[in-house]
Amino acid sequence: MELREYGNILRRRWWIIVGLTLVALVGSIVFQSHPTSMYQATMRFTIGVPLESDSERVTIDPLYSAYLASEYIADDFTEILKSESFAQDVSERLSEQGIVVSAGAIRGFTVAEKQHRILTMQITWPDEGQLRAIAEAAKGALEEENAKYFTQLGSEGAEVFVIDSPTVVSLGVSLKDRLELPIRVLLGLVAGVGLAFLVDYLDDTVRDPGELEALGMSVLGQIPPAGWRDRLPWRRRP
Repeated sequence: MELREYGNILRRRWWIIVGLTLVALVGSIVFQSHPTSMYQATMRFTIGVPLESDSERVTIDPLYSAYLASEYIADDFTEILKSESFAQDVSERLSEQGIVVSAGAIRGFTVAEKQHRILTMQITWPDEGQLRAIAEAAKGALEEENAKYFTQLGSEGAEVFVIDSPTVVSLGVSLKDRLELPIRVLLGLVAGVGLAFLVDYLDDTVRDPGELEALGMSVLGQIPPAGWRDRLPWRRRP
């Protein structure tokens, strides 16, 4: 089938394509869920390991040893920040303030990464007020209960130093919510094109002499179709 024939099919069945596209558009507008603005709290901190003071145990430069130990601990500490244990500590601190947030929800919205020796923790949340409380609770857990986390890593004596307190910014509407309506309309358009080709395939009406000639028949003549003006009552001949 030539590209021109595809165009003819789309031109004949345009009402199917437009109809399904409009249905998708109207349905998406009517049943569209109200997008929720998201907020993100970001805080940065470092981990320090005290210099080894026992000369009998020092085999290399103590400054280099402390630096290297801090690097290793920071690599593992990012997993602690995303753990159920840390999220539970934050949840308990919130409950003391009368704010009920499950540990699983906190853990699901927490991201931690390491760049050089700086650790960054980001928490994304739909409520700005709750997010500020969650961020402050996370900061308090890091500063006051970090010994427990370092014990799990076998690194007693390490300390957390918060260099940037939690900063809350608005992320606006998520990309998923912004693309929801265009994607639904696009799917309606694609479905309309597919249905137009299907209806045309199932239609056995002869539309032009070429279709008869393709069946091995000879065309002797053709009566042109009447235009809409010729169908008007006062244009008809007696």
